[in-house]
Amino acid sequence: MKGQLGLFDVEDRLKRLSDLGDQLEAYGRLVDFERFRPELDLALGYGDGAKGGRPPFDAVMMFKILVIQTQNNLSDDRTEFLINDRLSFMRFLGLTLGDKVPDAKTIWVFRERLVKAGATEALFKRFDAMIREAGYIAMSGQLIDATVVAAPKQRNTEEEKAAIRKGAIPEAWRAKPSKLRQKDRDGRWTVKYTKAKTRPDGTKPAVDLAIPAFGFKNHVSTDRRFGLIRTWTATDAAAFDGARLPELLDAENTARVVWADTAYRSAKNEKTMADHGFRSEVHHKKPKGRAMDRRVRRANNRKSQIRAHIEHVFAAQKHQMGLFVRTIGIERARMKIGLANLAYNMRRFIWLEGRAAAG
Repeated sequence: MKGQLGLFDVEDRLKRLSDLGDQLEAYGRLVDFERFRPELDLALGYGDGAKGGRPPFDAVMMFKILVIQTQNNLSDDRTEFLINDRLSFMRFLGLTLGDKVPDAKTIWVFRERLVKAGATEALFKRFDAMIREAGYIAMSGQLIDATVVAAPKQRNTEEEKAAIRKGAIPEAWRAKPSKLRQKDRDGRWTVKYTKAKTRPDGTKPAVDLAIPAFGFKNHVSTDRRFGLIRTWTATDAAAFDGARLPELLDAENTARVVWADTAYRSAKNEKTMADHGFRSEVHHKKPKGRAMDRRVRRANNRKSQIRAHIEHVFAAQKHQMGLFVRTIGIERARMKIGLANLAYNMRRFIWLEGRAAAG
């Protein structure tokens, strides 16, 4: 019938996509997704099907769907539509035009099972082992920083905020389950400081801009040479960055040097690094009531030139991947942030492999 695609038409279209540089084809070629199966099967607890019933969709294929979602900032409904719509998505997932596509509910259930199993760290570590096997070993020191990951803003009364801070459910929410389901009691408000924009006359205000933000934080440590995330954790947005340093230190980075901004400068952190054989290149704080020593200021500037590279990670996640927490609760936020860190490493790995092949 006129207008219907035949087998050879589909093959020609896929070849055309390859010629145009289908990025997902590179993911399928360079990332061995089958290596994630043990962690997925353990987390999901899939049985052998002896009790009958329709078997679940393949776990690795479903995980690849989460990668697509994360890379493109897609909702479950939009993901379902685009898998049905795009040949490049189908090819990446190993689906044909005649195969059943997981619907939005199935995608949500799959992700929820991973959340409840706390599988994010295991999946991240599996890929970290893969990139180390590929030769990307951390040997050049580490950069540590954090960024706020926005979530839908909560409009609560002062009484409700007080109850949430105490870990209680506000009384007014108890009788309204539908409202309670939409309230995030784990996210927190914080203040982000950003450089003030230049005035029309070319001058800048003396004070940086303070912008309130609600959500969570992504704390990461990257290696200096390859720019890959090696360790990470997630908290609410109000958590103090400096308190996360001990859990972010990458013991496998053979160059025992740590770069970080002044938020991580404390006697406790300096002792922790020294006790574990790390050399601190953490920024020094400005002394209260007096000017900073010129030599210290120059040293901070040199450190900034190195430390600034970690901002590329956050820029890629927010501006290219559109990282935003749509879910409710810290565990789901942790899953979202962990997947973003994993997806970033996949993207970075593919770029590194491409550079190596070209050069």
